[in-house]
Amino acid sequence: MNLKKNQVVETDIIDITNLGFGVGKVGGEVIFISGAVTGDRVRTRIIKLSSSYAIGRLEEILVSSPNRVDDRCHIAPCKSCAYKAVSYEHEMAIKEENVRAAFKKCGLDGIRIAPLVPSPKTCGYRNKAQYPVALSPSGEYLIGFFAPKSHRVTEAAACPLSPKPFSDILELLRGFFAKHKISVYNEEDGKGLLRHIYLRRGEVSGEVLVTLVLNGNSIPCADELCKLLTDAHPEIVGILLNENRKSTNVILGEKYITLFGRDHIFDTLAGVRLKITAPSFYQVNHDCAELLYAKARELAAPTKEDMLLDLYCGAGSIGLSMARECRELVGIEIVDSAVECARLNAEANGITNASFYTGDAADSERLLENAEELRGEKLRPDIVILDPPRQGSDETLLRFIASLAPKRIVYISCNPQTLARDLKALLPLGYEAGEVTPVDMFPGTGHVESVVCLTRRLDN
Repeated sequence: MNLKKNQVVETDIIDITNLGFGVGKVGGEVIFISGAVTGDRVRTRIIKLSSSYAIGRLEEILVSSPNRVDDRCHIAPCKSCAYKAVSYEHEMAIKEENVRAAFKKCGLDGIRIAPLVPSPKTCGYRNKAQYPVALSPSGEYLIGFFAPKSHRVTEAAACPLSPKPFSDILELLRGFFAKHKISVYNEEDGKGLLRHIYLRRGEVSGEVLVTLVLNGNSIPCADELCKLLTDAHPEIVGILLNENRKSTNVILGEKYITLFGRDHIFDTLAGVRLKITAPSFYQVNHDCAELLYAKARELAAPTKEDMLLDLYCGAGSIGLSMARECRELVGIEIVDSAVECARLNAEANGITNASFYTGDAADSERLLENAEELRGEKLRPDIVILDPPRQGSDETLLRFIASLAPKRIVYISCNPQTLARDLKALLPLGYEAGEVTPVDMFPGTGHVESVVCLTRRLDN
C-alpha cells in the first residue's frame, strides 16, 4: 500500500457502508472515512492502514454532497448512527440497495426486492434503549452508547431516536448517581457497581419500565431513587435492578429485583394488548412494526383450516396478531418469562386457540418436544413464522422446518445477509421465494428489516 499513516489526501466519496463510513479511493487504494457522505469531496488524514484498505479521519469537506444534511442529530461526538449526516431519502435508497446487494452476493439476484417501506417516524421512535454508563476523565457520568468497534462510551443521553421521557429520566439518574457517588463498573478489573441503564416504553400506553443493570444486587438509597423518578414521571410503572456480575459483553443478567411497582409494561400492537417484561423481545419501532406485521399477515394468508407455528415468538405479538384468522396458533420461545407473557397476552385478548411453549430454536432435534409432549400429538404446521435474531437460523433448523412441510414460511429478518444465506439454503428443500419487502424499522442506523414468504412447491 502506497498510502502512509498521517498522510493527508483528497478523495471523492463514491459509496457509504452500513456502519456510516464513506468510501473513497486514492490511486486505486480504498479509504473508509467516518462522517463522509456519498457525493462529498473531502480532505482526510490516514490514521490506520491494513493490507487491503485504509481508515481516514475527516479533516475537511471540500465539496458537500447533495445527500448531506446537518439537522438529523445534534450530538456531534456520537458516531453510533450510520446515517446521521445523510438525508432520509438517501438513507432509504442505501438500505434498499443493501438488501438487493446481499441477495446478489448470494447468487439470488433473481429474487425481486420491493421498494423499501419507510418508517412513519424517523425521530423518537425507539421504545427501548440500553445505555452504558462510564466516568469521564474529570469524573462526570457519561450516559450514551459505545463508539463503533470500541467500549468507549460517548455521551448521548439526549439521543433524538429515543422519546423525550427517556432523556429526562436519564438526567434525573445522572444527578442521583453524582449525589450518592455511585461507582461505575470497570471492565478491566471487574470492580464498580453501575453497568447499564435500560428503558422500555409502551407507545400506546405510555408506560415506562426502568432497569438498572448492576455488578451487584442492590443500590444505595433505593427508596429515594424510586421517589425521585416516580414523582417526576408518574408514567413509570416499574423500577428494576438486573444483576450481572459476569465479565461479558451481554448486557442483561438473569436475575431481576423489583424496587417499585411491577416488572412489566403493557402496550398494544396490531390490535393485540401485550404484557412485556424487561427481557421479552418486542419490536423497537412500534409504528413501523404495525406496517411490518400487516405485511407478514398478508403473506401468511392464514385461514380457519391452518395451524400456525410461530418460532422465536417472544411475548407472542406477531402470532397473536394472526390468531383469530387461523385454526390454531403455537408459539415457541426460549425465554421463560416471555412464554408466560405470551400465555397471559392470549388470555387477556380473549384468544383461546393459542398455546405457547419453551423451546430452543438452536436445538432443532428437541425444539417441539415440550409442546408435543404436553399436547400428546405431533405438530403439523401449515404456516411457519420465523423471526430469528441477527445471526439468522442455522441450516439444521432450516432443514427441520422444511421437514415439517408447511405450505408457507414467512421469514422476518433484521439482517439481509443472513436472510439471503438462509433463503439460499431453503430453496433446494422444496420452496420458492416470493418478493422480499424491506422495512425501515431502524431509521438513522445501518440496520434494515425484511420480510418474505417462501411457498412449498407443488412437486414436493
